[in-house]
Amino acid sequence: MASQIAHIVYAKKYFDRLDSEGLNDLEDEKTLLVPTSKINRDEFILGCVFPDIRRIDKNIKRKDTHLYFPVLDLNFSGLTSFEAGWKFHLYCDMKREEILNKYSFYSLNEVGYTRGLAAKLLEDELVYEEYNNWEKIVSYFNHAPFAKVNTDILPETFNLWYAIVAKYIEVKPNDKTIKIFLSKQKISNKLEEIIKLIQELREDEKAVQILKKVKDEII
Repeated sequence: MASQIAHIVYAKKYFDRLDSEGLNDLEDEKTLLVPTSKINRDEFILGCVFPDIRRIDKNIKRKDTHLYFPVLDLNFSGLTSFEAGWKFHLYCDMKREEILNKYSFYSLNEVGYTRGLAAKLLEDELVYEEYNNWEKIVSYFNHAPFAKVNTDILPETFNLWYAIVAKYIEVKPNDKTIKIFLSKQKISNKLEEIIKLIQELREDEKAVQILKKVKDEII
């Protein structure tokens, strides 16, 4: 999976391509995309970062947010804009893994959970400047409208998650902001290890180049 900033940037790429090409083939087979006019982009982006809410609540299981849609593609027929963004998140997670495997990212070093998370956070840093209106998203996330979905997630948890993400995306990620972001999550006991791994990955030219390819090829 990607991290939050990357998901927002990839959503922007999706909309940019949709604006320029309309109904088009983004995959090998024809995929009917919902016309731009039918998608509320703010709600789509809200849904785009929803699945990782499980990181702040041990009662939310991965299957609750990451195994929600039986088919992962860019057909959003019958979905709300929030659900479309949610599905887009999972689609990007799938495509990202395909790209990383294509370029043998996981063979560069042994990649366990913490190194994988470090790569996702470095990816956020690498793509941050591809988006130029973070202030709007920060404001929106700080007043995020609760989306009623088929889960037991409480409004309090929902609001907390978006407040945490809003704080994280205010500025381009760095070791300090990443630490703050992670400290709010269940992974907080591995803070120093993850930061060290991010620092190592920044110096790994091959790893950086592959992570940049995700941005170029995911949509």
